Amino acid sequence: MATSQSTRNTTQRKTATAKKSTTKTTPRVQKNPVQRAVETTVDVPVGAALNVVERVQELIDPWTNRRTAERELRSYRTQLTRGVNRAERRGATARRKATTQAKRTRTRVERDVRRVEREARKRQRTTATTLRQNRRKAQTQLRKVSRRADKVQSDVQKAVEDQSSRAQEFVDQVSEQVASLR
Repeated sequence: MATSQSTRNTTQRKTATAKKSTTKTTPRVQKNPVQRAVETTVDVPVGAALNVVERVQELIDPWTNRRTAERELRSYRTQLTRGVNRAERRGATARRKATTQAKRTRTRVERDVRRVEREARKRQRTTATTLRQNRRKAQTQLRKVSRRADKVQSDVQKAVEDQSSRAQEFVDQVSEQVASLR
């Protein structure tokens, strides 16, 4: 059986070689452009129909036998399982990434909130301290000014009293002199 197979293959090779050599030696006949166009218009639909037949045959062949149909079903099941597993992995990866990103964002926002709160407390303390210092300074200045005003008032009152007593003395002297002149 193996020898008849190899003999058949050898014969086919010789025939193919002979055909090649005959096609090379025979001159090619130039076809008329009209004939070429007609052949093209016939060949294209026939070739397309043959392509469709082959494709339909390829689609139908696996389903004509129970064993091949089961093999096809297993193949589709395997492909579907792989697709579902791949989608599950991608979903899990996307979920983990989203969770990680959300945690990072939350941490960053919390850190920013703590920083802003810390700065606000610091400003509040600074403002309160400045307010106390300014109040103390203002009270100290007010006391100083009040003391000065009191002192100036007492000095003015003293000066007025001195001047008034002097004026009274002058009035008394002038009255005495006017009385002595009379």
